[in-house]
Amino acid sequence: MHNTLVIGTQWGDEGKGKVVDLLSERTDIICRYQGGPNAGHTVVLGTKKFVFHLLPSGILHSDKMCIIGNGVVIDPQIMEKEIKMLAEGGIPVEENLKISGLAHLIMPYHKLLDQQKEMKKGSGKIGTTMKGVGPSYTDKIGRMGIRVWDLIDEHVFMEKLKANLDEKNFILEKYYGLEPLSAEKIFDEYIVYRDNMKKYVANTTKILKDSREKSLSIIFEGAQGTMLDIDHGTYPFVTSSNTTIGGVLTGLGVPATYIDNVLGVAKAYTTRVGSGYFPTELIDETGNMLRDVGAEFGSTTGRARRCGWLDLVVLKYAVWINGVNSLAITKLDVLDAFPEIKICIAYDIDGERTSEFPLDPSITGKIKPIYKTFKGWQQQTSEAREFGDLPQACREYLKFVEDVTNCRISLISTGVERNQIITSGLKEID
Repeated sequence: MHNTLVIGTQWGDEGKGKVVDLLSERTDIICRYQGGPNAGHTVVLGTKKFVFHLLPSGILHSDKMCIIGNGVVIDPQIMEKEIKMLAEGGIPVEENLKISGLAHLIMPYHKLLDQQKEMKKGSGKIGTTMKGVGPSYTDKIGRMGIRVWDLIDEHVFMEKLKANLDEKNFILEKYYGLEPLSAEKIFDEYIVYRDNMKKYVANTTKILKDSREKSLSIIFEGAQGTMLDIDHGTYPFVTSSNTTIGGVLTGLGVPATYIDNVLGVAKAYTTRVGSGYFPTELIDETGNMLRDVGAEFGSTTGRARRCGWLDLVVLKYAVWINGVNSLAITKLDVLDAFPEIKICIAYDIDGERTSEFPLDPSITGKIKPIYKTFKGWQQQTSEAREFGDLPQACREYLKFVEDVTNCRISLISTGVERNQIITSGLKEID
């Protein structure tokens, strides 16, 4: 197996965690390259359910190396909880987890500022998870962030912490009317995290460079989805990092030639959490049914997800932006009970038909989805283990997705369990 990027092609929550867990069985290194604890990847292993916000989904394979790259912003408290969760589940990480010393830290003031800023916006909320991710990236770009290497050195850490609090406390007191934060209290808390974390800290760029010489295979695991990319997503209702293919290069320090395959993950329908436009959203009984059957509630926030039909305009855009050469379709079983299923094939904008995703935000409110209607298969697909086991109507639905996106389907998930997967009868991932 070559180096594969597993990337979300919608607004996140596509089921990337299960796909990465599956592919991890035949790879050597799994890398997380962007995002923070605002993402949630869920993997079900027998009777155990693991939800990861920071650790790569491949961490369940104790013989695989897992890397958190410099492009990730780390909340050390959440990381500690995830490591403890794994230890309680009998899964050690001491030998296979590596953290880039260049990764930035989420500090208590980041989370507080995130919460206050979102609440102050009222009806204009972005829909942030309020985990401090955005403010941490803001400090990174503003060249005042605190990195993991800074935490290792107590003197550097305290110096940078005090410098940050001079500004942050002014904003918290004068703008939000809150009590100032104590540098000493934060220092004492984070030094404990430091002592627990420092054994994992490494030059991960060198590890990845050496992996090519050793002919090791890599999975690059993204958080969120293409439509939440800070540059190419539905701005301003996006995340604070590059969720698309470019984020791999900057978030891990690897050349573009390291990416051999790009596997795009898409639900058989579409969901979105938070604010922002969503052309195929169904605010009706059908949308409610998709949410209830699909258990569409955020793994990070618990919020109900907005649900709608599969949008091929969005999917084609994601295929192009990321250079996707195969697709993984997840949650196919959620559609089993529907007598009629629709796919958005184009948009009507002021009477003009287009199959290109519009980038001008001034016209997004004018989008009317144009649908192709399929007869539902109304048969259970969760027991299918080969493509030929699927109902004919279901196979036609999937074949249509392949034809319109010009992208082959190499994997189909038909349930939350690890073994509810179809690869047989499909073209294998190269």
